[in-house]
Amino acid sequence: MSYQYTAIGDSLTTGFGALPGNGFVPVYRRMAEGRLRSNVVSTNLGVNGLTTSELEQRLRGSSMTREAIRAADIITLSIGGNDLIHAAKAAARQPENLSKELRRSLQECKQNFAAIMSILFQLKAGTRRPFIIRIVGLYNPYPQVVGATEWVRQFNGYASQYSSRVCGFASIYSQFAGNERGLLSIDHLHPNGRGYRVIADKLDSLGYGGLI
Repeated sequence: MSYQYTAIGDSLTTGFGALPGNGFVPVYRRMAEGRLRSNVVSTNLGVNGLTTSELEQRLRGSSMTREAIRAADIITLSIGGNDLIHAAKAAARQPENLSKELRRSLQECKQNFAAIMSILFQLKAGTRRPFIIRIVGLYNPYPQVVGATEWVRQFNGYASQYSSRVCGFASIYSQFAGNERGLLSIDHLHPNGRGYRVIADKLDSLGYGGLI
């Protein structure tokens, strides 16, 4: 028996910033193969720069994406970082609006995230085979931006509420905080190979639910 793994999300899902084969998706796939003692076939639907609203649109409108979710035994989701980046950039142009911009962005992001999770469960409704969903939490690429840390904490707190028998939240915030130099690539935004390994380890440590 082989398992189907579908990865959706932003540049973390594509593995941007690391050498080919060193993003969290291929590393986690290999870990899953070891744990499940079976072949795991991955479909990587990551898109660099993707925001929560854009992912929601894809899940509603792309038949290929919807089919890949329906067929998946394992789903990973990395999203939200670009929403923060857009808000931080907009706020940088008007520093006096920083907290307002971040608050508005966080509210939108939570709403979009709720819609994303709702669609995922709708697509999996009626599936006879067990499945798991794994959410990759956010680290803070902007520790120097006032308000960004709180934004990330609030988003992570919200996303972690989806934890259940089938859904797990991989918290990576504390691993990256203070260790950005060792875990981020030269753009200081995306993880390097070591950073992606941290993410894959966290996902693996959540176990494999009813798949085993």
